[in-house]
Amino acid sequence: MAGSTSVVVAALFANGAIAILKFLGFLATGSPSMLSETYHSISDTGNQVFLLIGIRYSKREETQMHPFGFGKAQFFYSFLVSVMLFGIAGWESAKHGYDALMHPGHGGGAESILLFGMEIRPIWVNVAILLGAIAFESYAFVKANAELRRQINEYEWDGLVQAFRETSDVTTLTAFTEDTVALVGAMLALVGIGLTELTGNQVYDAATALLIGILLMGFAIALAWENKRLLIGESVPTRDEQELKKIVRNDPHVTHVDKFRASYVGPEKLLLALDVSFDPELDTEEIDDHITAIEETLKAADDRVHFVYIEPEL
Repeated sequence: MAGSTSVVVAALFANGAIAILKFLGFLATGSPSMLSETYHSISDTGNQVFLLIGIRYSKREETQMHPFGFGKAQFFYSFLVSVMLFGIAGWESAKHGYDALMHPGHGGGAESILLFGMEIRPIWVNVAILLGAIAFESYAFVKANAELRRQINEYEWDGLVQAFRETSDVTTLTAFTEDTVALVGAMLALVGIGLTELTGNQVYDAATALLIGILLMGFAIALAWENKRLLIGESVPTRDEQELKKIVRNDPHVTHVDKFRASYVGPEKLLLALDVSFDPELDTEEIDDHITAIEETLKAADDRVHFVYIEPEL
C-alpha cells in the first residue's frame, strides 16, 4: 500500500506541473497537439486525486456493514479513472485533432512571441515545454515501474503482460499505464510539432493530436476491462490456486479439498473459502485445531491471504 501511495503522489506532482506548462504552451502557440496534451495532463492530475481517495478509503477498518473491509474502493476509483481517461482526455483530444484536420490552418500560432523581452518562435516554446513534460513524466514512470517490477519479482510473473492480467494492485497499474501513455503522447506531440515546423503543414500537428486521443481511449478501455474483472470478483490465477490447495492437501489429516473459492476483496487482499474433508477419526475439537493451523499456514505462505473460511465436510 505504501508503494502505491508514493507512486500516485509522484504522478500527481508531475502531472499537475505538466498541465500548467502545456496549457501555457497552447495559449502561446495555439498548437492542437499542445491542447490535446493539456487535456491529457489535466485528466491525469484529476485521476491521481481519485486514486488517492481510493487508497485512503480502502484503509478503513472492517465494519458490520462491510465485513471484508473497503479494499474494493480502489477497484472502483481506478475504474472511474479509466472512464475519465477515455471521456475527458481521450475523446476531447481526438475530437480537437479531428477538427484541426478538417479545418487546417487554424491554430498555427504567431510567427514569434515575446517572452522576457525576446522574440521566440513558438516551436521552441513547445519543444521546451514537452521536454520538461518528458522529464517530469520520466520521474513518475520510474517510481511506478519500480513498484510494478517489485511485484513481478515477488509473485514470479513472466513480465509486464502477465502483471497487467493478474495484478490486483490496480492503483499502481493505473499510474504505470498513465505515465507510459503520457511519455508516448509527449514524444508524439514533439514529432507532430516538429514536422509541422519543417513542412509548414498544420496537418501533422493535427494528426498527432488525433493519434494521442485514440491512444488514450485504447488504454482507457484496457484499464476499464482490468478493473471490471476485480470488481465482479475474479478468482486468483490457476497457478496460485493450485499452490494454495497444495498447502491444504499437505496437512496429514486432510483427506480431500472438496471446494476451493478465492476472490480479491482489495488490492493484494484475498478471501478464501474452502470445503475440506478431514480424517473421520478426528473429533470436533481436533478438527477445529487443524482448521486454525491450516489458516495460519495459508496466511504465512502468501501475504495476500487475509480471510480464510474452512467448512469441514464429514
